[in-house]
Amino acid sequence: MKISVLTIFPKMFSVITDWGVISRAIKEGKIVFEAIDLRDFTTDKHRTTDDYPYGGGSGLVMKVDPFFKAYDHIVEVNEAKPYVVLTSPQGRVFNNNIAKELSTHDHILFLCGRYEGIDERITTIVDDELSIGDFVLSGGELAAMVMIEAISRFIPGVVGDTDSVVNDSFYNDLLDYPHYTRPRTIRGLDVPEVLLSGDHERIELYRKKESLRRTMERRPDLFLKHEFDEMDKKALLLLFKELMSGVE
Repeated sequence: MKISVLTIFPKMFSVITDWGVISRAIKEGKIVFEAIDLRDFTTDKHRTTDDYPYGGGSGLVMKVDPFFKAYDHIVEVNEAKPYVVLTSPQGRVFNNNIAKELSTHDHILFLCGRYEGIDERITTIVDDELSIGDFVLSGGELAAMVMIEAISRFIPGVVGDTDSVVNDSFYNDLLDYPHYTRPRTIRGLDVPEVLLSGDHERIELYRKKESLRRTMERRPDLFLKHEFDEMDKKALLLLFKELMSGVE
């Protein structure tokens, strides 16, 4: 898979290309990544990428011409149109399902705006407009990094242990179960006995129960839309019995 980012701050992306799973995936050829400097597609000596808005108002608006020129260059070089994502607080909210969906594309191009955003005519080349939440950032770079990290986990071979992806929070609309490691006891806090039992069936049921508990308590919206399989139902019954036993 190829991931391209169009930005005025390409060096920011060293955060993900120099460390962690994406860095390893790039070195192993599982991901081809490029951060393209938007200023390379300007025509004036000051390499200007923004201007005052038509109609007045505060702030600056990013010029669309450099984006169009860069996009045309990318299409020409790759001999194909990439799937174009505009990072924007006005877009649909990014989630795990969208990450999985995006991971199926051969080439994704992220457009990172700044200031008051990009000239609205940018939408003529955009396939998807995505937000990482109801808040505003100084630019789209951090949002793009978050999305790239999430998307990369679904690309085969990027995460060594496939089971860890399947068990992650949100993979099946449930939050992840709690995790423990050594030491067995610390500051009077013990690892749940069931995890030490060696009984894999009991452990799986316990983890499912705790996953359901967390989702019900912290994200009831996810809990209510979850489609329950047989294991879920067994775990849910066990959870309700535990909850009812604490009711006087």
